[in-house]
Amino acid sequence: MKTSRTTLLGTAAALLLLGSAAHAADDKIIIGGAMSLTGVQAPLDTPGVKGAEVAVKYLNDNGGVLGKQIEFINIDGKSDPVTVGNVAVELIDKGAQLIMAPCDFDFGSPAGREAQEAGIVGISTCASDPLYSSWSLGDKQFTLSMWNTTMGAVAADFAAKEKGWKTAYVVTDQFIAYTKSLSKYFVEQFKADGGEVILEDTYTNGDNNFSAQIARLQALGKKPDVIFLSSYGQDIGAIIRALREVGYDAPVLGGDAYDDPAMHEALGEKFGNNVYFVTHTWMGPEAHPDMPKFIDLYTKMHGAAPDTSFVSTGWDTIMLMADAIKAAGSTDGAAVAKALEDGQFKLLTGDLDYGTAEEGHVPNKAAVVLELKGGKPTFVGWRKPESIPAP
Repeated sequence: MKTSRTTLLGTAAALLLLGSAAHAADDKIIIGGAMSLTGVQAPLDTPGVKGAEVAVKYLNDNGGVLGKQIEFINIDGKSDPVTVGNVAVELIDKGAQLIMAPCDFDFGSPAGREAQEAGIVGISTCASDPLYSSWSLGDKQFTLSMWNTTMGAVAADFAAKEKGWKTAYVVTDQFIAYTKSLSKYFVEQFKADGGEVILEDTYTNGDNNFSAQIARLQALGKKPDVIFLSSYGQDIGAIIRALREVGYDAPVLGGDAYDDPAMHEALGEKFGNNVYFVTHTWMGPEAHPDMPKFIDLYTKMHGAAPDTSFVSTGWDTIMLMADAIKAAGSTDGAAVAKALEDGQFKLLTGDLDYGTAEEGHVPNKAAVVLELKGGKPTFVGWRKPESIPAP
């Protein structure tokens, strides 16, 4: 039976567990982060670190967890899987009792594997490939994000059912598991919704030349109703510009990697229109009643308002850890993992209900659809598909 828990702003007092200090070996709880502050992964991980810092300060200002203060130590994973794994080992050696892993399977899983080896819980801030699961990484590993099964299905349903787009051109960046599986699940759901994929093509991140793909698309002799582009980093903006410059003005649709203000700025007012993407939340009260309070805390700490939902993934990951520790009564890996499996959590990134380890720790969760208008993101709404592809 699930128990309902909350990790939002009004619950700090509930995170105090009287008498726990007598059972504690130390006066603090150490959470280690292997998040990437440099390299291609930084636009997703750095906001998460900033959000985590706000959460740690908030918790500590309100008495901590189990009567202890939280210490968050992040060491730059440098967008390199080997470095991420080594960083996780270093953090565990420094006494980390939980690990915050990067926002991607390829970059984050090495941290999860080291956490599992050490018998402690690891949570990725937003890895969405279903490979980021207890099936692959072990029974103490979780991701805060919805899986790509949900992200792809939300995109497909939005295209086919809400917008009535009947034909799609799909481009898949071969960069990482995330980009490949997101297209896979979009295509599967779009076809199930009655849509037709007129061409599937591939691209390699960093090629900086999309002319061959455009030539193949032009050879079809017809334009798609929607372009589904699954890519990563600044290549997203470059490909959208390339398509627009040769006359392809169909709406472009993608995943949470689009939630990058640098990409929005690169597209600008001219090219940053008719672009939709599925992501984790919206930085406004329409997404969650507690969002304005979080934005205020974030702005006071960092000197500027957040400009991407990835900051919320960091806040939610820390608050999720805190709530699970409180429920478990300790930082013991097995106990915290069970608390995560048994709980239902109300987060800035949506309500979250994990499956069991046998079910992969599937994160049952909704997603948000945003639209770029004049290079600025706007809120479309929360979406949760009635059915999703099997992982």
